[in-house]
Amino acid sequence: VQLQASGGGLVQAGGSLTLSCVASGRAFATYTVGWFRQAPGKEREVVAAYGWKPGAIGYSDSVKGRFTISRDDAKSTVYLHMSRLKPEDSAVYYCGARRVRASSYEFWGQGTEVTVSS
Repeated sequence: VQLQASGGGLVQAGGSLTLSCVASGRAFATYTVGWFRQAPGKEREVVAAYGWKPGAIGYSDSVKGRFTISRDDAKSTVYLHMSRLKPEDSAVYYCGARRVRASSYEFWGQGTEVTVSS
């Protein structure tokens, strides 16, 4: 599986942005997909994840209520809609995917940078 992330950019605090991640390969609907971010000098952290079962969605506390993850399996695409953005949301955002029985994320997109100005 290859992942291609896009949609990053510069946005003012309080604004919104939607990231997209398109996957190649088969059986996308059976993968758990997630969005992660890494700010300079910090470790990569999970932001949101969407399992293969309906409703299997989770968010980090820092983005809960502001970010929404969704997926369109027909298009092999996962989205991250980010609203009420804060400067501390600035980071390189990565999408990841893992198969059902995998214990960790196996496939990664190349990252898309989000910068939130104050």
